[in-house]
Amino acid sequence: MDEKRLTAIRERIATFPKTPGVYLMKDREGRVLYVGKAKDLRARVSSYFQPGADLLNTRGPDICRMIDKVVDIDVIDCDTEVEALLKEARLVKDIQPPHNAMLKDDKTFPYLEITTGDDFPGVFVTRTPRLKGSKLYGPFASPSSLRDAVNALQRVFKYRTCELDIRADDESRRFFRPCLLHAINQCTAPCAALISKEDYKKDVDRLKKFLASKRSVVLRQMKKEMASAAKGLRFEDAGVLRDRIKAIESLALTGDVREDVQPEVFYIDPREGLEKLAGLLNLDAPPRCMECIDIAHLQGAEMVGSLICFIDGKPFKNGYRRFKIKTVEGIDDYAAIREVVTRRYRYAADGEELYPDVILIDGGLGQLHAALEATSEMNVRPPMVIALAKREEEVFIQAKSAPVRLSRNNAALRLLQQMRDEAHRFAQHYHHMLRRKATFEKDVGEGRRAPRRRGGGGAGSDTD
Repeated sequence: MDEKRLTAIRERIATFPKTPGVYLMKDREGRVLYVGKAKDLRARVSSYFQPGADLLNTRGPDICRMIDKVVDIDVIDCDTEVEALLKEARLVKDIQPPHNAMLKDDKTFPYLEITTGDDFPGVFVTRTPRLKGSKLYGPFASPSSLRDAVNALQRVFKYRTCELDIRADDESRRFFRPCLLHAINQCTAPCAALISKEDYKKDVDRLKKFLASKRSVVLRQMKKEMASAAKGLRFEDAGVLRDRIKAIESLALTGDVREDVQPEVFYIDPREGLEKLAGLLNLDAPPRCMECIDIAHLQGAEMVGSLICFIDGKPFKNGYRRFKIKTVEGIDDYAAIREVVTRRYRYAADGEELYPDVILIDGGLGQLHAALEATSEMNVRPPMVIALAKREEEVFIQAKSAPVRLSRNNAALRLLQQMRDEAHRFAQHYHHMLRRKATFEKDVGEGRRAPRRRGGGGAGSDTD
C-alpha cells in the first residue's frame, strides 16, 4: 500500500469517535466500496490499517483487494450498537457497495406485532406487518431472540399466537377444542370462549405496558426465582428461568418503529402518496416538486442546514443543498430555520424563481412558525409550508390551528417521513464533515498533528 496514502488514512482515523457507528470506505472517485458497523468506530476502522494486520486470513481476499483502493473513509456515529446495525443494513441496501457480501437482498428485520384490530388480539413475530389494526414494536436485531422472548412472555401474559379468526359474537366457540398451549397453561384459549373479551384485553394491556417499560421489576423477580431454584438444587428450573431472562433482555436490542423505517416493509406508491397529500392539504392537484429542510448540530456547534428535493415523489439529488449556518450563535433551531428559508428562497421571493409546491420543515409548530416568519417578509410567498413532528408524527399545516394525525400506514405520512428522514441523513452527513474538520484544525493548532498539505480535501462548501 502507498505509504503516503496510508499515513493520510491513519491521520483521518485518529479523529474518529470511540462510539458505536457505521463506516463507509470510498475510492478515489468518492464511490462507496464497503459499509460496516462497529462498537468502537476508531478501533474497528484502524484494524484494517494496522502494520501487522493479516487481512487475507482475517477478512478474506476480497476485502484485502478492496483496501488497496480506499482513499477516504466516512463515519456516522450512533447512540447504540443496535442503531448502528440497522443503519448499516439500510445503507447497504440503498448503496449496494460492491464489497459487501451480505445485507444486499430484500430480507428485513422482524417486528413484534399485536393485532389490536381483533376482538382477541394475537401476538406475532412478522416481517410483513399488517397495513392497519396493529401495534408494532421493533425492528429487532435478532429474529431467534425475539421468538424466544415471545414464547417466554406468553407464559406470563397468556396471549394467543395462532392465526384463528376469533370473534366475540361467535357462539360456536363454546364447542371448540383448544390447542396444547391451553393445556400447558400458556394461553387462556379465547378460541374456546374460556375467557371474556374484557379479561383478555386486560392481559394484552399489561403486555403493552410491559413492552413500553424498562422491564427491570420483572427481570429482578425472575432472577430471584432462578437463584432460589439453583439454591434448592432445581437446576432444570433454574436453566429454564435463565433462558427466559436472556430472551426478555434481548428485547432491548430493538430499533424504533418510527425512526428505523424499512421501506421494503412499508412500501408506498409515490403516486398514491402524492394524491393523499393533495387531499390532506386541499391542493387542486398532486404536488410535483417538494422540498424538505432540516437542522443538525451538537450543542450548537457546527450547526448546519440541509435541503432535499423530491420530484413526483422521488428523490432528485441535483436539487439537494446544504447550508453552513452563519448568523446564529448557540442553540437556536428556529433562527437557523429562518436563515435557511431566507437564503434558499430569496430569489423566489423576488419572482426570479419558482417555489416548490410544498415546503416541509422537520419539526413541530415552533419550527413551522419560524419558517412562516421568514416568508412573511418576502414579496412573493410560498404556496404551502408544513411541518412534521417526529415524536408523535403530527403534521402541522399553515393556516390550521390544530395538527393532523394520520394512521401509521397512510401513504401521505409515509411520503413525508421518507422526505424528513432523507433530509435528516443529508444534514447529519454534512454536520459530521464539519465536526471532523474542526477537530483536525484544533489538533493542528495545539500541535498534535501536522497541517494538511495544499490541495487536500476539505469538508465541502455551503450554499449561499
